[in-house]
Amino acid sequence: MSLQLSPQDWLDVFMHFAVLSLMGIGGAITTVPEMHRYLVIEKSWLTDSSFSSSIALAQSAPGPNVLFVALMGWQVGISAGGGLNAGASAWWLGLLGVFLTMLGIMLPSSILTYKATKWAHLNRDLISVQAFKSGMAPIVIGLLVSTGWLLSAAHSDLAQDWKLWLVTAIATLVVWRTSIHLLWLIAAGGILGAAGLL
Repeated sequence: MSLQLSPQDWLDVFMHFAVLSLMGIGGAITTVPEMHRYLVIEKSWLTDSSFSSSIALAQSAPGPNVLFVALMGWQVGISAGGGLNAGASAWWLGLLGVFLTMLGIMLPSSILTYKATKWAHLNRDLISVQAFKSGMAPIVIGLLVSTGWLLSAAHSDLAQDWKLWLVTAIATLVVWRTSIHLLWLIAAGGILGAAGLL
């Protein structure tokens, strides 16, 4: 896929991820449905498979959870440059995509987190601060469920997706009801996917 991105498009990418940064309660992964809407549905800069692959690859790699954002920026930039075989200009645009998406997703939330944490620590005994902390838990859970919903419907076809739904439900129950570490479930999902069972 080859894209033509103007400077305004690049600014829009940065601004969109900056806004998502402020919505990412519970981490950047909770904003995946909105990223999908923007990058895949609205702009058509990524395909469904490249979007899902970015998340899967980043989540299976060691390191911060937010690496999937860098992969999405990389893919948009490489596509804007004509693909991996297009030479140095494509690689530079890939790096520009990584830089803009990561700066957008990290900077606003980091500043807000620093300021809010400092204020909340100073006012930790206020009932309103305690109520806010208690009220955020259901929001984070809802955002994570919507991300799971989007990723489980990878093919938009129930005949193909039922296995993904089943694995999602089983993994949710296992995490909720047992002390089995989540990494074991991720490894099991990777093995099932590599074996072609999902």
